[in-house]
Amino acid sequence: MYVILVPIQIKHERKGEFIEAMIEDAKGAVEREEGCLRFDVIQDADHSDRIWLYEVYRDEAAFKAHLESPHLKTWLETTEGWRDQGPVGAGRGSYNIWPPDDAWK
Repeated sequence: MYVILVPIQIKHERKGEFIEAMIEDAKGAVEREEGCLRFDVIQDADHSDRIWLYEVYRDEAAFKAHLESPHLKTWLETTEGWRDQGPVGAGRGSYNIWPPDDAWK
């Protein structure tokens, strides 16, 4: 497995739109990419404008294929001005956003 953990700091005024777009990208990865095994969107427990992505791919090649996917490119373009850039710190306790808790196995 190839696991990616990505912190993203969202501009507060764009949070709702950002999350909607992020969920669409996550669904695109899980539903259209054979090598994407999991793509979770998680809200940080201490910083409400920080989102963590937990992505699991079959291997590094599957992740590289994800980087070329149309839905990721659309998401990057759509959310370009909605994210604050730069490192946002170490891992922390978080709250799940997608998939819903009742879908976890």
